[in-house]
Amino acid sequence: MEQEKVKALEALIQKDYSNTAGVAVLKDGEMIYEHYFNGCSADSTIHVYSVTKSIISILFGIALDKGYIKDVRQNVLDFFPDYTIKKREKTIQHITLEDMLTMAAPYKYKFAPYFKYFTSNDWVTFTLDLLGGKGQIGDFRYAPLIGPDILSGILIKATGQSVFDFAAENLFSPLGIHVEQNIVFRSKEEQMVFNKATNISGWVTDESGTNSAGWGLTLSPMDMAKIGQLYLNEGMWHGRQIVPASWVAASTKEHSRWQQQNLSYGYLWWTDVDKDHSYAAMGDGGNIIYVNPEKKIVVAMACLFVPRAKNRLELIDKGFFD
Repeated sequence: MEQEKVKALEALIQKDYSNTAGVAVLKDGEMIYEHYFNGCSADSTIHVYSVTKSIISILFGIALDKGYIKDVRQNVLDFFPDYTIKKREKTIQHITLEDMLTMAAPYKYKFAPYFKYFTSNDWVTFTLDLLGGKGQIGDFRYAPLIGPDILSGILIKATGQSVFDFAAENLFSPLGIHVEQNIVFRSKEEQMVFNKATNISGWVTDESGTNSAGWGLTLSPMDMAKIGQLYLNEGMWHGRQIVPASWVAASTKEHSRWQQQNLSYGYLWWTDVDKDHSYAAMGDGGNIIYVNPEKKIVVAMACLFVPRAKNRLELIDKGFFD
Protein backbone atom coordinates (compact mmCIF):
# COMPACT_ATOMS: atom_id res chain seq x y z
CA MET A 1 0.00 0.00 0.00
CA GLU A 2 1.12 3.53 -0.71
CA GLN A 3 2.40 5.37 2.35
CA GLU A 4 -0.14 8.16 1.99
CA LYS A 5 -2.95 5.63 1.95
CA VAL A 6 -1.53 3.95 5.04
CA LYS A 7 -1.36 7.24 6.94
CA ALA A 8 -4.91 8.16 5.98
CA LEU A 9 -6.21 4.69 6.86
CA GLU A 10 -4.58 4.59 10.28
CA ALA A 11 -5.70 8.11 11.09
CA LEU A 12 -9.27 7.14 10.22
CA ILE A 13 -9.08 3.97 12.31
CA GLN A 14 -7.78 5.91 15.30
CA LYS A 15 -10.54 8.48 14.89
CA ASP A 16 -13.67 6.46 14.02
CA TYR A 17 -12.78 2.80 14.60
CA SER A 18 -10.70 3.13 17.73
CA ASN A 19 -11.59 -0.29 19.18
CA THR A 20 -9.65 -2.02 16.38
CA ALA A 21 -7.10 -4.55 17.63
CA GLY A 22 -5.51 -5.49 14.32
CA VAL A 23 -5.90 -5.50 10.56
CA ALA A 24 -4.49 -7.99 8.05
CA VAL A 25 -5.07 -7.54 4.32
CA LEU A 26 -4.20 -10.01 1.56
CA LYS A 27 -4.32 -9.28 -2.15
CA ASP A 28 -3.64 -12.01 -4.69
CA GLY A 29 -2.61 -14.12 -1.72
CA GLU A 30 0.11 -11.70 -0.61
CA MET A 31 0.11 -9.58 2.52
CA ILE A 32 -0.23 -5.92 1.54
CA TYR A 33 -1.02 -4.50 4.98
CA GLU A 34 -0.78 -5.63 8.59
CA HIS A 35 -0.97 -3.38 11.61
CA TYR A 36 -2.00 -3.56 15.25
CA PHE A 37 -3.62 -1.08 17.59
CA ASN A 38 -4.47 -0.69 21.27
CA GLY A 39 -1.32 -2.42 22.45
CA CYS A 40 -2.06 -5.56 20.45
CA SER A 41 0.39 -7.57 18.35
CA ALA A 42 0.45 -10.42 15.85
CA ASP A 43 0.22 -12.80 18.81
CA SER A 44 -2.94 -11.24 20.22
CA THR A 45 -6.07 -13.38 20.13
CA ILE A 46 -9.45 -11.68 20.19
CA HIS A 47 -12.97 -12.93 20.86
CA VAL A 48 -14.46 -12.64 17.39
CA TYR A 49 -18.10 -13.15 18.46
CA SER A 50 -20.35 -14.13 15.52
CA VAL A 51 -17.45 -14.77 13.17
CA THR A 52 -17.58 -18.08 15.03
CA LYS A 53 -20.77 -18.90 13.08
CA SER A 54 -18.91 -18.86 9.78
CA ILE A 55 -16.29 -21.23 11.20
CA ILE A 56 -19.13 -23.60 12.10
CA SER A 57 -20.36 -23.31 8.51
CA ILE A 58 -16.94 -24.37 7.23
CA LEU A 59 -16.95 -27.37 9.56
CA PHE A 60 -20.33 -28.43 8.16
CA GLY A 61 -18.90 -28.31 4.65
CA ILE A 62 -16.04 -30.56 5.75
CA ALA A 63 -18.39 -32.93 7.60
CA LEU A 64 -20.57 -33.26 4.50
CA ASP A 65 -17.55 -33.92 2.33
CA LYS A 66 -16.38 -36.68 4.68
CA GLY A 67 -19.80 -38.30 4.70
CA TYR A 68 -20.60 -37.62 8.36
CA ILE A 69 -23.68 -35.69 7.27
CA LYS A 70 -25.69 -36.76 4.23
CA ASP A 71 -27.50 -33.59 3.23
CA VAL A 72 -28.40 -30.15 4.56
CA ARG A 73 -32.04 -31.13 4.08
CA GLN A 74 -31.82 -33.64 6.90
CA ASN A 75 -34.10 -32.90 9.83
CA VAL A 76 -32.45 -31.53 12.94
CA LEU A 77 -34.12 -34.14 15.13
CA ASP A 78 -32.53 -36.95 13.08
CA PHE A 79 -29.41 -36.25 15.12
CA PHE A 80 -31.17 -36.24 18.49
CA PRO A 81 -33.22 -39.45 18.56
CA ASP A 82 -33.40 -39.40 22.36
CA TYR A 83 -34.78 -35.87 22.52
CA THR A 84 -38.34 -35.75 23.86
CA ILE A 85 -40.55 -33.36 21.92
CA LYS A 86 -42.73 -31.21 24.12
CA LYS A 87 -46.48 -31.70 24.01
CA ARG A 88 -48.29 -29.95 21.15
CA GLU A 89 -44.94 -29.03 19.58
CA LYS A 90 -45.10 -29.88 15.88
CA THR A 91 -42.89 -27.34 14.11
CA ILE A 92 -39.57 -28.66 15.42
CA GLN A 93 -40.13 -31.97 13.63
CA HIS A 94 -39.84 -30.25 10.24
CA ILE A 95 -36.82 -27.99 10.84
CA THR A 96 -33.79 -28.94 8.75
CA LEU A 97 -30.07 -28.26 8.95
CA GLU A 98 -30.50 -25.80 6.11
CA ASP A 99 -33.11 -23.89 8.10
CA MET A 100 -30.58 -23.59 10.93
CA LEU A 101 -27.69 -22.63 8.66
CA THR A 102 -29.73 -19.89 6.95
CA MET A 103 -31.32 -18.44 10.12
CA ALA A 104 -34.71 -19.51 8.85
CA ALA A 105 -35.74 -21.54 11.91
CA PRO A 106 -38.35 -20.23 14.37
CA TYR A 107 -37.91 -20.05 18.15
CA LYS A 108 -40.39 -19.86 21.00
CA TYR A 109 -38.78 -16.92 22.75
CA LYS A 110 -39.54 -13.29 21.97
CA PHE A 111 -36.70 -11.95 24.09
CA ALA A 112 -33.61 -14.11 24.38
CA PRO A 113 -33.31 -15.64 27.89
CA TYR A 114 -29.60 -14.96 28.19
CA PHE A 115 -29.29 -15.47 31.94
CA LYS A 116 -30.89 -18.92 31.79
CA TYR A 117 -28.77 -19.75 28.76
CA PHE A 118 -25.46 -18.79 30.33
CA THR A 119 -26.25 -20.62 33.55
CA SER A 120 -27.39 -23.80 31.77
CA ASN A 121 -24.91 -26.69 31.72
CA ASP A 122 -26.26 -28.08 28.42
CA TRP A 123 -26.74 -25.41 25.76
CA VAL A 124 -27.91 -27.86 23.10
CA THR A 125 -30.85 -29.25 25.07
CA PHE A 126 -31.65 -25.78 26.39
CA THR A 127 -31.87 -24.48 22.83
CA LEU A 128 -33.76 -27.48 21.44
CA ASP A 129 -36.43 -26.74 24.05
CA LEU A 130 -36.80 -23.27 22.50
CA LEU A 131 -36.75 -24.36 18.86
CA GLY A 132 -40.02 -24.32 16.93
CA GLY A 133 -43.19 -22.78 18.26
CA LYS A 134 -45.69 -20.80 16.21
CA GLY A 135 -43.23 -19.07 13.88
CA GLN A 136 -42.97 -20.00 10.23
CA ILE A 137 -40.08 -22.12 8.99
CA GLY A 138 -38.39 -20.13 6.23
CA ASP A 139 -38.87 -16.69 7.77
CA PHE A 140 -35.50 -15.10 8.56
CA ARG A 141 -34.83 -14.81 12.26
CA TYR A 142 -31.28 -13.99 13.22
CA ALA A 143 -30.30 -15.86 16.40
CA PRO A 144 -27.11 -14.27 17.77
CA LEU A 145 -26.40 -16.70 20.62
CA ILE A 146 -29.37 -18.90 21.44
CA GLY A 147 -29.92 -21.16 18.45
CA PRO A 148 -26.61 -21.97 16.71
CA ASP A 149 -25.41 -24.30 19.49
CA ILE A 150 -27.75 -26.93 18.07
CA LEU A 151 -25.37 -27.05 15.11
CA SER A 152 -22.48 -27.83 17.47
CA GLY A 153 -24.56 -30.64 18.90
CA ILE A 154 -25.18 -31.99 15.40
CA LEU A 155 -21.46 -31.94 14.55
CA ILE A 156 -20.70 -33.85 17.74
CA LYS A 157 -23.37 -36.47 17.02
CA ALA A 158 -22.34 -36.81 13.37
CA THR A 159 -18.55 -36.91 13.70
CA GLY A 160 -18.13 -38.52 17.11
CA GLN A 161 -15.68 -35.77 18.01
CA SER A 162 -15.93 -32.53 19.91
CA VAL A 163 -16.25 -29.47 17.69
CA PHE A 164 -12.88 -28.30 19.02
CA ASP A 165 -11.13 -31.54 18.03
CA PHE A 166 -12.85 -31.76 14.65
CA ALA A 167 -11.91 -28.16 13.86
CA ALA A 168 -8.32 -28.61 15.05
CA GLU A 169 -7.81 -31.69 12.90
CA ASN A 170 -9.60 -30.63 9.74
CA LEU A 171 -9.36 -26.83 9.60
CA PHE A 172 -7.09 -25.15 12.12
CA SER A 173 -4.04 -27.41 11.85
CA PRO A 174 -3.94 -27.47 8.03
CA LEU A 175 -4.07 -23.65 8.01
CA GLY A 176 -1.50 -23.22 10.77
CA ILE A 177 -4.07 -21.77 13.18
CA HIS A 178 -3.53 -22.56 16.85
CA VAL A 179 -6.50 -22.42 19.22
CA GLU A 180 -5.14 -23.39 22.59
CA GLN A 181 -7.94 -24.81 24.71
CA ASN A 182 -11.57 -25.21 25.57
CA ILE A 183 -12.81 -22.57 28.00
CA VAL A 184 -15.55 -23.01 30.59
CA PHE A 185 -16.77 -20.00 32.54
CA ARG A 186 -17.23 -20.49 36.25
CA SER A 187 -18.60 -16.99 36.82
CA LYS A 188 -19.93 -13.94 35.04
CA GLU A 189 -16.69 -12.18 35.96
CA GLU A 190 -14.64 -14.79 34.08
CA GLN A 191 -16.78 -14.21 31.00
CA MET A 192 -16.31 -10.44 31.21
CA VAL A 193 -12.54 -10.89 31.43
CA PHE A 194 -12.62 -13.18 28.38
CA ASN A 195 -14.60 -10.69 26.33
CA LYS A 196 -12.00 -7.98 26.92
CA ALA A 197 -8.85 -10.12 26.79
CA THR A 198 -6.23 -10.09 24.04
CA ASN A 199 -4.11 -12.95 25.39
CA ILE A 200 -6.57 -15.84 25.83
CA SER A 201 -6.60 -18.48 23.10
CA GLY A 202 -9.54 -20.84 23.10
CA TRP A 203 -13.11 -21.74 22.32
CA VAL A 204 -15.89 -21.47 24.90
CA THR A 205 -17.83 -24.59 25.87
CA ASP A 206 -20.71 -25.34 28.19
CA GLU A 207 -20.15 -27.67 31.12
CA SER A 208 -20.99 -30.70 28.99
CA GLY A 209 -18.14 -29.87 26.58
CA THR A 210 -20.17 -28.48 23.68
CA ASN A 211 -18.41 -25.58 21.97
CA SER A 212 -20.48 -22.47 21.39
CA ALA A 213 -21.51 -22.05 17.76
CA GLY A 214 -22.65 -18.44 17.64
CA TRP A 215 -19.82 -16.84 19.63
CA GLY A 216 -16.91 -17.76 21.89
CA LEU A 217 -13.95 -18.39 19.56
CA THR A 218 -10.73 -16.37 19.73
CA LEU A 219 -8.59 -15.73 16.66
CA SER A 220 -5.80 -13.39 15.61
CA PRO A 221 -6.23 -11.09 12.61
CA MET A 222 -3.87 -13.32 10.62
CA ASP A 223 -5.91 -16.41 11.56
CA MET A 224 -8.97 -14.61 10.23
CA ALA A 225 -7.16 -13.65 7.04
CA LYS A 226 -6.22 -17.30 6.45
CA ILE A 227 -9.88 -18.29 6.71
CA GLY A 228 -10.77 -15.61 4.19
CA GLN A 229 -7.98 -16.69 1.82
CA LEU A 230 -9.12 -20.31 2.09
CA TYR A 231 -12.55 -19.25 0.84
CA LEU A 232 -11.10 -16.98 -1.82
CA ASN A 233 -9.15 -20.03 -3.01
CA GLU A 234 -12.44 -21.98 -3.23
CA GLY A 235 -11.47 -24.19 -0.30
CA MET A 236 -7.92 -24.94 -1.44
CA TRP A 237 -4.89 -24.44 0.83
CA HIS A 238 -1.34 -25.09 -0.40
CA GLY A 239 -2.53 -27.66 -2.89
CA ARG A 240 -4.90 -29.42 -0.51
CA GLN A 241 -8.69 -29.20 -0.77
CA ILE A 242 -9.72 -28.39 2.81
CA VAL A 243 -13.33 -27.47 2.06
CA PRO A 244 -15.22 -28.53 -1.08
CA ALA A 245 -15.41 -25.73 -3.64
CA SER A 246 -19.10 -26.52 -3.97
CA TRP A 247 -19.62 -25.76 -0.27
CA VAL A 248 -17.72 -22.47 -0.52
CA ALA A 249 -20.01 -21.46 -3.38
CA ALA A 250 -23.18 -22.67 -1.66
CA SER A 251 -22.41 -21.12 1.71
CA THR A 252 -21.64 -17.69 0.26
CA LYS A 253 -24.68 -17.26 -1.98
CA GLU A 254 -28.03 -15.93 -0.81
CA HIS A 255 -30.40 -18.47 0.73
CA SER A 256 -32.40 -16.15 2.97
CA ARG A 257 -32.86 -12.44 3.51
CA TRP A 258 -33.29 -10.18 6.53
CA GLN A 259 -35.88 -7.93 4.95
CA GLN A 260 -35.86 -5.29 7.70
CA GLN A 261 -32.13 -4.71 7.25
CA ASN A 262 -32.02 -5.56 3.52
CA LEU A 263 -29.23 -8.06 4.18
CA SER A 264 -28.77 -11.39 2.45
CA TYR A 265 -27.53 -14.54 4.17
CA GLY A 266 -25.94 -17.77 3.02
CA TYR A 267 -24.94 -20.64 5.26
CA LEU A 268 -23.81 -18.60 8.29
CA TRP A 269 -22.07 -16.07 6.01
CA TRP A 270 -23.37 -12.64 5.06
CA THR A 271 -23.56 -12.41 1.27
CA ASP A 272 -23.57 -9.60 -1.28
CA VAL A 273 -22.25 -7.21 1.34
CA ASP A 274 -21.26 -4.53 -1.18
CA LYS A 275 -21.57 -3.59 -4.82
CA ASP A 276 -18.81 -6.08 -5.74
CA HIS A 277 -20.86 -9.08 -4.55
CA SER A 278 -18.40 -9.81 -1.78
CA TYR A 279 -19.25 -11.80 1.33
CA ALA A 280 -18.22 -11.65 4.96
CA ALA A 281 -18.14 -13.26 8.36
CA MET A 282 -19.11 -10.56 10.83
CA GLY A 283 -19.19 -10.36 14.61
CA ASP A 284 -20.00 -7.86 17.32
CA GLY A 285 -17.61 -4.99 17.88
CA GLY A 286 -16.60 -4.79 14.23
CA ASN A 287 -14.91 -8.17 13.83
CA ILE A 288 -14.94 -9.12 10.16
CA ILE A 289 -13.51 -11.42 7.52
CA TYR A 290 -14.30 -9.74 4.21
CA VAL A 291 -13.71 -11.57 0.92
CA ASN A 292 -13.85 -9.90 -2.49
CA PRO A 293 -13.48 -12.57 -5.20
CA GLU A 294 -13.41 -10.06 -8.07
CA LYS A 295 -10.53 -8.03 -6.63
CA LYS A 296 -8.96 -11.08 -4.93
CA ILE A 297 -8.82 -9.21 -1.64
CA VAL A 298 -9.24 -10.47 1.91
CA VAL A 299 -9.60 -7.97 4.76
CA ALA A 300 -9.53 -9.29 8.33
CA MET A 301 -10.19 -6.99 11.25
CA ALA A 302 -10.18 -8.13 14.87
CA CYS A 303 -11.80 -5.66 17.24
CA LEU A 304 -12.23 -5.18 20.96
CA PHE A 305 -15.87 -5.16 21.92
CA VAL A 306 -17.71 -1.89 22.25
CA PRO A 307 -21.48 -1.46 21.93
CA ARG A 308 -22.79 -0.08 18.63
CA ALA A 309 -19.40 -0.28 16.91
CA LYS A 310 -19.18 1.38 13.50
CA ASN A 311 -19.71 -0.85 10.50
CA ARG A 312 -16.31 -1.95 9.14
CA LEU A 313 -17.79 -2.42 5.68
CA GLU A 314 -18.00 1.35 5.45
CA LEU A 315 -14.26 1.53 6.10
CA ILE A 316 -13.47 -1.21 3.59
CA ASP A 317 -15.64 0.49 0.96
CA LYS A 318 -13.48 3.61 1.10
CA GLY A 319 -11.03 1.88 -1.23
CA PHE A 320 -7.86 1.86 0.87
CA PHE A 321 -7.12 -1.74 -0.11
CA ASP A 322 -7.98 -1.62 -3.82
